[in-house]
Amino acid sequence: MKTYYDLQQYLKRFGTFIYIGDRLAELELMEVEIRELHRMQMMDTKDYQMAILLIRQQLSLEREKQKKIDKKR
Repeated sequence: MKTYYDLQQYLKRFGTFIYIGDRLAELELMEVEIRELHRMQMMDTKDYQMAILLIRQQLSLEREKQKKIDKKR
């Protein structure tokens, strides 16, 4: 798992399709789903750590984008 797309595909294997239209909300929901999969031992620790890292990186990028947009207004 190396990209956001990989993460989406991983979640689809468990029947989880996330599309809200708000990227920040989607990432937060993905984090909840990943945590739940790991808690239920349906995901190994290495994949869990990588998924959480990817989500946090994407959240950081999205928040910075949002700040730039807000400054322009």
